[in-house]
Amino acid sequence: MSMPSETPATVTDDGRWMLVTGALLAFVAVGAGAFGSHGLRTILSPPMLAVFETGVRYQFIHALALLLCGALAPRLGGRWLTAAAALFAVGVLLFSGSLYALTLIGSRGLGIITPIGGTAWLLGWLALAVAAWRAPRPISG
Repeated sequence: MSMPSETPATVTDDGRWMLVTGALLAFVAVGAGAFGSHGLRTILSPPMLAVFETGVRYQFIHALALLLCGALAPRLGGRWLTAAAALFAVGVLLFSGSLYALTLIGSRGLGIITPIGGTAWLLGWLALAVAAWRAPRPISG
């Protein structure tokens, strides 16, 4: 009689896109940070450079949040985790993207989009909390 072998948790399709997107957003954040530090320091005013750096900082934080979602996908999975990851990605696009546009091309009209991105992040963190709360609990005994 053979014992069933334990198979390690695999990354679901949802988890894979979260990991890939998070890694790519972190890559871009590092590059944007270097660009801001070396290429924009002499071009932008100090307040505008601070706006650019805010976009980079929040992009990096939420890239890490996406990586966290991807790492948790085999354990938590489900709609709430997928929603959290999607909201983190949308938040980067809207919040950080609008700050980059504001500083690089002077597009002040996109300023209204920045708080929508921030709201997406807030909802993403809330969705992550719901995903964790609703996760199946191990049977103890």
